[in-house]
Amino acid sequence: MTKMKSWLMGAAAVTLAFMLTPAGPARADDAVPVPPNTGLTDTARGTVSAADADFVIKVRLAGLWEIPAGNMAQEKSDDPNIVKIGKSIAAQHVALDSLDRLAAKKLNIDLPNKPNGDQQFWLSEMQAAEGKQFDQIFVDRLRAAHGKIFPAIATIRATTRNDTVRKLAQQTNQFVMTHMTLLESSGIVDYAGLPTAPAPATGQKGPVPIDNQMLAAATNGGGVPGLSNTVILLVLAAALVIGVITTMRIFRAR
Repeated sequence: MTKMKSWLMGAAAVTLAFMLTPAGPARADDAVPVPPNTGLTDTARGTVSAADADFVIKVRLAGLWEIPAGNMAQEKSDDPNIVKIGKSIAAQHVALDSLDRLAAKKLNIDLPNKPNGDQQFWLSEMQAAEGKQFDQIFVDRLRAAHGKIFPAIATIRATTRNDTVRKLAQQTNQFVMTHMTLLESSGIVDYAGLPTAPAPATGQKGPVPIDNQMLAAATNGGGVPGLSNTVILLVLAAALVIGVITTMRIFRAR
């Protein structure tokens, strides 16, 4: 009987400790969603704004200089990782350029056939550089360019009325995210040299307004007024202790 009593009390203590111990965080990668490939139509329906047309043109311009930049990385870099990054970015921009030209054809948007002045200058910088200097210029110029167009893609994806532009924006976002990550994998991105985000227009508030009721729902028992997680755990612990005592009385009676 004494052994049974000790075992029950030990089990209760272990269970109570388990209940009061915060759960370990889930692996971050497991929680990251991947956008589905369904649900986006591509019928050229909807108004095409000036911003939409400008976006389609900019996607074309990106390919016109990043494809040759990626090819140069394969020819000029002595770093196998930079060579691999350049090869991936060049090949992926060929695919994105094909998607962009198809969208432009549907929407009757005229596309350029050569890089703009800034892009031609960046290519000339790379052409004149060798070795590690080339690697640094290649990574920094492409990383800065991707960071600049990244928020523009989000704006078009969120606001366009045209379904073909919407689909292209979502596809482009995936390419740009991939390229930014590839460039950062080089380990030589000069983050201090990148532009900083503008200060928030409304103090410390984020882009999504959060009121006191939302905060209470997040910190209290799932939105139940006055019911905190600590109270819930204490109630469950008390129920467990009562169950153990009841079981002990049953064994004692027997």
